[in-house]
Amino acid sequence: MTFEDRREGGQPANHEDAAGEAIRASSETGDAADATASKPVWQLLPDMATGGGPESGASNAAPIELDRETIRRLERELLGAERTLKRRDIAAGAGVSLLSARKLWRAMGFPNIGDDDIAFTQKDLGALTTIIDLVRQEQLTEDAAISITRAVGQMTDRMVVWQIEAIVEEMVAQRGLSDADARKTLVSELPDLIEPLEKTLVYAWRRQMNAAVQRLALRAESGLAASETGRDGDEQDAPLPLARAVGFADLVSYTSLSRQMNERTLAQLVQRFENKSAEIISVGGGRLVKTIGDEVLYIAESPEAGAEISLALAKAFSEDEFLPAARCSLVWGRVLSRLGDIYGPTVNLAARLTALADPGEVLVDSGTAATLAANERFVLTPHEPRQVRGFGEVQPVTLARGTGTGIVLD
Repeated sequence: MTFEDRREGGQPANHEDAAGEAIRASSETGDAADATASKPVWQLLPDMATGGGPESGASNAAPIELDRETIRRLERELLGAERTLKRRDIAAGAGVSLLSARKLWRAMGFPNIGDDDIAFTQKDLGALTTIIDLVRQEQLTEDAAISITRAVGQMTDRMVVWQIEAIVEEMVAQRGLSDADARKTLVSELPDLIEPLEKTLVYAWRRQMNAAVQRLALRAESGLAASETGRDGDEQDAPLPLARAVGFADLVSYTSLSRQMNERTLAQLVQRFENKSAEIISVGGGRLVKTIGDEVLYIAESPEAGAEISLALAKAFSEDEFLPAARCSLVWGRVLSRLGDIYGPTVNLAARLTALADPGEVLVDSGTAATLAANERFVLTPHEPRQVRGFGEVQPVTLARGTGTGIVLD
């Protein structure tokens, strides 16, 4: 499948401490927390977003005003040129139909543009031509090009929003600005940040691509070979291509706690949870697949690495002064990786086991336990079989620390 051809011939180190200062533990309102949680519920400080920091006080500076020319200069720097082209100009310049150009534009996550809107630059034409040339040279199909373009659009959109919110939050906390003034200030200061942020993005992409190559070329086959241990080939995940350890960590009492929190404090709790999770998973050699509020999903390339990450996560949240404990699970099996996410029975079973775990506990299934049984770093305690939706009878096994210190964070 090809495009229709019309040619003629991409925190400050004290963030967690700041989050901790904004969230205090209290045992006076324990009725609102999960009865199984080992920690008291939260007592909140006043909302820092409206009153400024406790030391800095509210800002007395004059309100920030942004004129139209400031916005235009910033747009030119970000877009790389003036807007001089309409969408038909872009399509014609790339030698494709307007329909094909729109497909890629929408895949990138950009809004529809009218026929008469002068919305594009020569940079847009260059980007469109680059993608289309990959299809013309048969390096990619049209479907693959659109999928890759959509990945770039979705990831960079989330990244930009994340970066903006992180900087705005820092301005509010450190400078005592209101949220509205922080956003205006960021616009005026953004020109000094564009180049370093762009360099960091390109650097990170290259490092991540190299890591993916190592997984692809060096460890994929060994992982599949290791996944054959104790299997007869009839398992639900047998047809899937990748052998991975799939783990979940789910904060206890998150729903009841979130009802007691203002927006800013809840954001700080979630950020602290995500930061800790990401650090432990990356140091342990795993990959953070996604976070969904109070839950994190990750993978590792061996059952041992996955087990170390699971134990480190359970320990970190149980010992954290401000976060509740977490229920954790790990299953070693095969998965399908698509659109940056993972799918398959292995993922579903890990999710089911998470719901069965107690706060601070790591549960694995019997198959995963069998792969770890001979390793003295782990202690495995089987439980009575349980009926698990979609899987029938499953024997949960508690995973605990044996010898060694596990993952050590700097």
